Amino acid sequence: MSAHTPGLVRAVALAGPTGAGKTSLMESILIAAGARAARTGGGGGGVGDSSPEAKARGHSVELNFASFDFLDDHYAIIDIPGAVECAAEGDNALPAVDLVVVVTSPDPNKAILLQPTLKELERLGVPRIIFVNKMDQAQPSLITGLLAALSEVSATPVVARQLPTWSDEHVSGYVDLALERAWAYQDGAMPERVTPSEDVVAEEKDARFHMLEQLADFDDQLLEKLVSDEDPEKELIFADLVRELNECLITPVFFGDALKGNGVFQLLKALRHDAGSPQSAAQRLGVTGPGAYVIKTAYAGQAGKLAYVRVLGGPISDGAELTLPDGAHSRAGGLFAVQGSATKKIGHAPAGDIVAIAKLDEAKPGQFLSLDGKAKQITVALTPRAAVFGLAISVKNRNDEVRLASSLAKLIEEDPSLVLVHEADTHQVVLNGQGEAHLRLTLERLKRRFGVEVDTAPVETPYQETIKAAVTQHARHKKQTGGHGQFGDVTVEIKPLSRGEGFQFSQRITGGVVPKQWIPAVEQGVRDAMGKGPLGHPVVDVSVTLIDGSYHAVDSSEMAFRTAGRMAMDEGLRKCGPSVLEPIEKVTIHVPMACTSAVTSMLSSRRGQVLGFGPREDWKGWDTVESYLPRAELGDLIGELRSLSQGLGSFEHHFDHMTEVVGRHAEQMRA
Repeated sequence: MSAHTPGLVRAVALAGPTGAGKTSLMESILIAAGARAARTGGGGGGVGDSSPEAKARGHSVELNFASFDFLDDHYAIIDIPGAVECAAEGDNALPAVDLVVVVTSPDPNKAILLQPTLKELERLGVPRIIFVNKMDQAQPSLITGLLAALSEVSATPVVARQLPTWSDEHVSGYVDLALERAWAYQDGAMPERVTPSEDVVAEEKDARFHMLEQLADFDDQLLEKLVSDEDPEKELIFADLVRELNECLITPVFFGDALKGNGVFQLLKALRHDAGSPQSAAQRLGVTGPGAYVIKTAYAGQAGKLAYVRVLGGPISDGAELTLPDGAHSRAGGLFAVQGSATKKIGHAPAGDIVAIAKLDEAKPGQFLSLDGKAKQITVALTPRAAVFGLAISVKNRNDEVRLASSLAKLIEEDPSLVLVHEADTHQVVLNGQGEAHLRLTLERLKRRFGVEVDTAPVETPYQETIKAAVTQHARHKKQTGGHGQFGDVTVEIKPLSRGEGFQFSQRITGGVVPKQWIPAVEQGVRDAMGKGPLGHPVVDVSVTLIDGSYHAVDSSEMAFRTAGRMAMDEGLRKCGPSVLEPIEKVTIHVPMACTSAVTSMLSSRRGQVLGFGPREDWKGWDTVESYLPRAELGDLIGELRSLSQGLGSFEHHFDHMTEVVGRHAEQMRA
């Protein structure tokens, strides 16, 4: 039994860490299926990674879309970037596919790099298999350790579908544990069936029995046969493999080498027989009826905006009217098949396919556009990634101000992990994202595609000032000109308030020494002075009381008393023991347990206060570290955190409180 139904169009995603060989595997799949010519010179020049930014970096930085036919079935394939700073590209794609192939190297020490991807697939309920790539670099002694390491990072049992075979310490083929057949690799061609040696037969029997035991944990009929020492029928074994995969009960493992084409035909057969139907993806998204789920949008030069969609519930035709989740209507202004950077105009697309649709200007990633006229919302939880790094930006050419705003809006729509913030305290425009490399990539796109160049600067910390002592301060503003002069005379009491109380103004004027109509002007003058205290920052947590003053019947005015109030505050603040306050963030860091000690040391070196740490909920082998950290120390935190944790560390943060800057850091700020 298999999940294969003739005529179904399946969608498959390739995911995993950078350097695992996902794009090479996509190229090999396309070559094996006849969708592109064979490589020349060992690789390169293929369908994926065609953008200038990807070529410059030597790895994927955006989704690559392609399609192919295999044994009269049609497949859409998405290559998802593995670089942690570009991984958000796949967040809207993963829920919409029928199967995810998680690609890894044979190094057991790198198995932990799969854990974030596997956890997300577990959360979404997406079936997945693991393809161990680069088997030409593997050693026989490492395979057992690799499977054990994979089991540690997978919430479901890792089931080896194949047993690699070896010749002179190099992988030479495999045994299919379900079929009990041995095959020898033929680089770039179909493998050749061979007769296994006695040693391989013995090892295969043990590996096969272990596979059956794992499957029997979810099938009582198979368990009974194993307990009775009966050899189960192959139909039962294949039925269990398909069912348990698509119910996300197991994670099958395949082996191969993408550059040599080894293992690719077997992977294609698994896609054909084991991958579920598009209906399962629609159920996962929580939508019914015909329509198109938006995986990504992109602005493609003269072609305008393209929406890359998965067609679900029925075919879609060029010119079809689509209903957005808010009830608005939009017409498909062109339908395109996508093969890497190449597009081809088509008249219609079948259910299950992934295509590009032009002129859906209001469509956004993560939306379902229905074909039956009814507005529909997806129900799957798409969790946005928190921004962890920011750069202040400003245009090189002031004439580009308007274009900067519109161009960034398009890039942010394409990449929802970007956030643009106008910081009121520091008056900076800050672009936030997943790391410095992510933002540099965005700014390269901004220049290449929209012709807008920007300067960058570090994000400034919004320091504040407060006072420690009280003072009574007198100030007189007196100025005589040719006509009316200026006269304002005030005495104020300046006192500190508790942290977070802000600013309070009151008056105890008696006898009308300051007329009532000018008391608000005194308050405004005080506020003017608080905009920038003696240490150069806004002043907070201060109480000011107007207690005395005098006026001139002719020369006094609103402006004169405002000036006097500002003078009194300027002079008084210097005598009140001013100190600098800095914002403190509550930071929650997630890292593998092996990195916890290094992370706590790193936090201490950044003036942080570790509040505690413990096991991360539902993440085996991970810790969560809670701390207070000055916002000034957040700037390059993600870079150091990732360097300490093989790129796996992540954090969230929010403002918690303000506190006084003390010690060496305070001395440096005063210098």
